[in-house]
Amino acid sequence: MLKRFILACSLPMTFAPVALAEPYDTVVLQGLDKVTARVSRLEARVGDFIKFGNLEIVARTCDKRPPTETPESAAFLDIAEVKPGEPANEVFRGWMFASSPALNPMEHPVYDVWVLDCKNMSSNSEASSSSIGSE
Repeated sequence: MLKRFILACSLPMTFAPVALAEPYDTVVLQGLDKVTARVSRLEARVGDFIKFGNLEIVARTCDKRPPTETPESAAFLDIAEVKPGEPANEVFRGWMFASSPALNPMEHPVYDVWVLDCKNMSSNSEASSSSIGSE
């Protein structure tokens, strides 16, 4: 038994290269107001607060796999409910994944929020300004 273990440990191990997710500066979210059935698309730069109804949302990070890998966008979000005259109540803090919104959902009676994508605003503005200049 010991010989098999030593033999197994001495065999060369092959690992598939693992591509790490790349950080992006903007998160794209979708929000649902369950009372009005209104769906809203929200974009927020990482670190900035945005409001959706009574919710204040801040994305702490947004990562996306490179195009050569299986598509996946993930964001770490802090979501708090703010009611007038009351202190903010944290309703969600954690990772949300675009491919599996039910994996770690926000539990709230009125609102649903989920991640759609991550993108870079700086590269989008540079691309649009270069296309304007080339016309």
